[in-house]
Amino acid sequence: MSYDSSMPTPATHRPTAPAPPQPTAGPQPAADPREAARQRLIVALDVPDAGAASVLLDRLDDTCSWFKVGLELFIAAGPAVLDPILRRGHRIFLDLKLHDIPNTVAGAVRSAASLGVDMLTLHAAGGPAVLSAAREALAGTSHPPELLAVTVLTSLDAAQLGAIGIGRSPADQVELLARMGLAAGIRGFVCSPQEVGALRALTGPTGTLVIPGIRPAGGSLGDQKRIATPAQALQMGASFLVVGRPITQAPDPAKAAEAILEEMAAVL
Repeated sequence: MSYDSSMPTPATHRPTAPAPPQPTAGPQPAADPREAARQRLIVALDVPDAGAASVLLDRLDDTCSWFKVGLELFIAAGPAVLDPILRRGHRIFLDLKLHDIPNTVAGAVRSAASLGVDMLTLHAAGGPAVLSAAREALAGTSHPPELLAVTVLTSLDAAQLGAIGIGRSPADQVELLARMGLAAGIRGFVCSPQEVGALRALTGPTGTLVIPGIRPAGGSLGDQKRIATPAQALQMGASFLVVGRPITQAPDPAKAAEAILEEMAAVL
């Protein structure tokens, strides 16, 4: 059964003490399915420098509205790489996956809040103190990004988790971390397509679920292990889809993005 925001909210986990409301970057309602899809597709600018990012922005400027900046590009070009994206009127998902002690993560979150981004990631595995410190660090900021807790990376399967001492399945580990995040006042999560249905049941319709590991039907898996097609991920409850190489490494990135938008629009 496809997820729809009008469906009754399943029984959800609730924090024992209500947390202050968090900013949400969730997709806005759109009457046109094509525009709705455009608001929910995030293109990953996983490129080595600002020049390569600029080339992709030029080619995708009229097609896409959200872009992800991750560690590779942010470390290579610094915060200045965000300015051209913002000047074009686009929105930014800053995917830095912060993972450090609570005080350090809180400081990084405050710094990121001054950059104009709309979503920011940190590792749920940092623990509840880290998640609470990050949330509290946004108090009083003028443009607070929505915090997204990364659960289990899409490159990890049961064998990889076992190698780092985690005996639970990826699905069980994702649920454990998501419940912990909800208790800390976090309402946004990153998980693989395989867990999005379970997390939607936990968060209800108001949670923001950002889903990488998206591959068009027939596309190469690359280093991803837990994947789905765009249509499948949306039908299971995804808020946003993150797509990188199937678009950015295509001979015609705009054409590749349009094909994914069409697949998304067909189920919206």
